[in-house]
Amino acid sequence: MSTNEITGAEIFVRCLIEENVEYIFGYPGGAVIGVYDAMHDMSNIKHILTRHEQGAVHAAEGYAKATGKVGVVVVTSGPGATNTVTGIADAHMDSVPLVVFTGQVATHLIGNDAFQEADIVGITRSITKHNFLVKDVRELAWTIKAAFHIASTGRPGPVLVDMPKDVMAASAPFIYPKEIKLRGYHPFYFGHMGQINKAVEIINSSKKPVLYVGGGVVNSNASKELYNLAKKLNAPVAMTLMGLGAFPGDDELSMGMLGMHGTWYSNIAVDQCDCLIAVGPRFDDRVTGNPQFFSPNSKKIHIDIDPSAISKNVKVDVPIVGDVRHVLERLIPLVQPLDTEEWLAQINGWKSEHPLRYENGDKIRAQYVIEKIYEVTKGEAIITVDVGQNQMWTAQFYKFKYPRTNITSGGLGTMGFSFPASIGAAFGVKDKTVFSINGDGGIQMNIQELATAAWHKLPIKIVILNNGFLGMVRQWQDLFYKKRYSNTSLGLSNPDFVKLAESFGAVGFKAEKTDEVVHVLQEAMKVTDRPVLMDFKTTHEDNVYPMIPGGGTVSQIMDYPKSAKELKEIKSRAEAVK
Repeated sequence: MSTNEITGAEIFVRCLIEENVEYIFGYPGGAVIGVYDAMHDMSNIKHILTRHEQGAVHAAEGYAKATGKVGVVVVTSGPGATNTVTGIADAHMDSVPLVVFTGQVATHLIGNDAFQEADIVGITRSITKHNFLVKDVRELAWTIKAAFHIASTGRPGPVLVDMPKDVMAASAPFIYPKEIKLRGYHPFYFGHMGQINKAVEIINSSKKPVLYVGGGVVNSNASKELYNLAKKLNAPVAMTLMGLGAFPGDDELSMGMLGMHGTWYSNIAVDQCDCLIAVGPRFDDRVTGNPQFFSPNSKKIHIDIDPSAISKNVKVDVPIVGDVRHVLERLIPLVQPLDTEEWLAQINGWKSEHPLRYENGDKIRAQYVIEKIYEVTKGEAIITVDVGQNQMWTAQFYKFKYPRTNITSGGLGTMGFSFPASIGAAFGVKDKTVFSINGDGGIQMNIQELATAAWHKLPIKIVILNNGFLGMVRQWQDLFYKKRYSNTSLGLSNPDFVKLAESFGAVGFKAEKTDEVVHVLQEAMKVTDRPVLMDFKTTHEDNVYPMIPGGGTVSQIMDYPKSAKELKEIKSRAEAVK
């Protein structure tokens, strides 16, 4: 090795420093021992040792979603690499910028079924934005630069870099490119003015507009522009699960979430509007139901940076390919204030007739816990939410006021996401309280990360809405499968969560009655030097309403039953849908 050459492992570290990486989430192993040796003395970057590789990827996702920066993961070959697959798929579905570095066996062993070998490039080809196998140490720096560029530009997403052990041990001069040009990869940011003018014409002639807002608004940091557009048009705003927080949930124009478990009035408004302005959503099936009948009377405008997402599920009238923020900056000066008073009065009437509701009592309702979390935090916290009923109730009853405060698994629906994601969020944003909201099923999927959170003294507030069931599956069994609860009951097998938390060095609280909820939350807020786990024993058989059956239409929406008679009618209609 000449004096101006360094090893691939050292090049790796130097590249991450050049990219201003703050944190690496990972887990060492044989194929990356040299890389970890090179990381031993780095002071610019902090490595966070998780207790499982899936936890590392979700933590990196939480960091990326909370900060807007690229999350970084390092794992070893074979099982270390394959353990990242769920997290990578999750990031791919939700457009999360990640760079995942996997160790690989030496190049001459690839394809020989060597110890801890897995074709991670082949395995992840369909769930990454791009992936690389580095075969020459002289290509390593360029590859890492390209990986960060691809992950963070255009529609963000995960990029995987597979690093054979011998490549990382080889030597080369360190030359880090200042910019990258990739053939065929040229994201278009500003939107075509001809298309924007077509959209303006439709908007300015509309009487009943709706802004349909997705996660693209958050990804492009366009919340200010969205707010200005909504106020100028005086148009109501419906958000997807991933779009919550892009527009203030406590604003009078907010209709909350739409879709399968969205508010009654947001779904009806989208169904009856004459102009649907889709800003950064995917038109996914949980929003559209049967796409043939989605918003049938509207002219549809769709703004998205990914051209493949436009008219993929629902045909639109005016496609605009571009970054949401840049397109809105061009669009806003051209639209006119609209007379929507009659339209908003109609929507406010629907809000009064069909509010989100639940019946409180001595037994804790999950909706009540979430409302009290909102009150205790004043809407200023970062909320990482797991998947299932807890996710939908949080979307309904926590009024997200800011972007990057609603961190959840949307497209893939990954149970076990919330808690490790809260660790990444806590590292990324240190001036906000972080709550991790979970069901008793999901929390157990990555509960080993309590060791990570406790070791780093992260004051994460872990909420378990403990109904003793896999709640959302139980709900479908209740409504569509005649209460045949096949393998969804957890109550008798659940651990003592308080003792479990204490065994990891965290604080544990339990609440079994409604009047204990606020006290537990207040006590948890006082803890600042370690995680706090709160086990709320909630009602066993509660369902999330409103609900539109999968593949259904707005005409089939099931609102919260006000009586036993209405509940019977709902279940009768559900059987008919099935």
